[in-house]
Amino acid sequence: MKLAARVGQLSPSLTLTIDAKAKAMKAEGQDVCNFSVGEPDFPTPDHICKATEAALEAGKTKYGPVAGEPKLRQAIAQKLQKDNNLCYAAENIIVTNGGKHSLYNLMMALINPGDEVIIPAPYWVSYPEMVKLAAGIPVIVQTDDVNQFKITPEQLQQAITPKTRLFVLNSPSNPTGVVYTPDEIRALAQVVVDNDIYVVSDEIYEKLLYDGATHLSIGAVSPEAFDRTIVSSGFAKAYSMTGWRIGYLAGPVDLIKACSTIQGHSTSNVCTFAQYGAIAGLEGPQDCIQEMLSAFAERRQFMLDAINSIPGLSCVKPDGAFYLMPNIQKTGMNSLDFCQALLEEYQVVMVPGIAFGADGFVRISYAADLKTIEKGMERLDKFVRSRI
Repeated sequence: MKLAARVGQLSPSLTLTIDAKAKAMKAEGQDVCNFSVGEPDFPTPDHICKATEAALEAGKTKYGPVAGEPKLRQAIAQKLQKDNNLCYAAENIIVTNGGKHSLYNLMMALINPGDEVIIPAPYWVSYPEMVKLAAGIPVIVQTDDVNQFKITPEQLQQAITPKTRLFVLNSPSNPTGVVYTPDEIRALAQVVVDNDIYVVSDEIYEKLLYDGATHLSIGAVSPEAFDRTIVSSGFAKAYSMTGWRIGYLAGPVDLIKACSTIQGHSTSNVCTFAQYGAIAGLEGPQDCIQEMLSAFAERRQFMLDAINSIPGLSCVKPDGAFYLMPNIQKTGMNSLDFCQALLEEYQVVMVPGIAFGADGFVRISYAADLKTIEKGMERLDKFVRSRI
């Protein structure tokens, strides 16, 4: 069968592929240490599950509004006003099938063929692929661990051309875990405003912050920045609701209406009763987030100390999310070979940095229990020492 040309332009998601392989090995009885997965290893909080059960019992099982349940859209708007100082109303919100879907809708609604989208690398694997699907052109701006994987205002300015339509900002970041400081966000916002381009701020990890780091949404910098900002987020990370597939996009009303039209012809509404669980997540107790954060902080420090004690490896200390991105260049191996050999010889799963546009690095998730982390770091140490 001859497939559409757009399919050939895409790269399969290495993160999903590797996670599937790890799960298959584990199902075969192998002792696998899986650090590839991008989801919290905690159950969804009980009050969220109970609210969903109540919605089921109340018959919330029918089609709903394409853009989301009105009560959820209002709750999201209130959250953005309260937590992020962003003056959105319910009409500025669309509820989507996960954060990924919100970004896909955005690209379909905003990007014309030939439009350029600036994406700092390392980047989340789906950003450039979504741009390609919209017939846009991903413009990759390389960063490195010397600069803590952060794009500078000068780099952003140099990447802008008359064809630039959108800048993708992700803080806290997947895959690096780095968090832009408020001053750094303000400096990037000035470039966005001066050049009259749009910025999509992917803030799905905003609640996962360490060591006093603070999150500033770029749209809160000024009214001019707000007018050019679109916010993408969801419930997967902060509330351990990865499988629930509930995300959202916040932005200008005309953009949200366009996204709703697109969604109406693709997925239609998000699972109706699940949205009532999301409402409970926003309106209920937030101590579940702190419990996860405490565990993640302990794991992060243990893993960071272990990696930086291994000759040939070095790692920037991240202030958010639940990832580390160690530099493996001194091993002389590229990231794909490194991860493949580590998996085959020691049954430790990591994601090659090439998937994120950074071949000299690997991504490690510490969304795993401490026992698995201890075992995995011992195996990593043996593997690297055998190679240098």
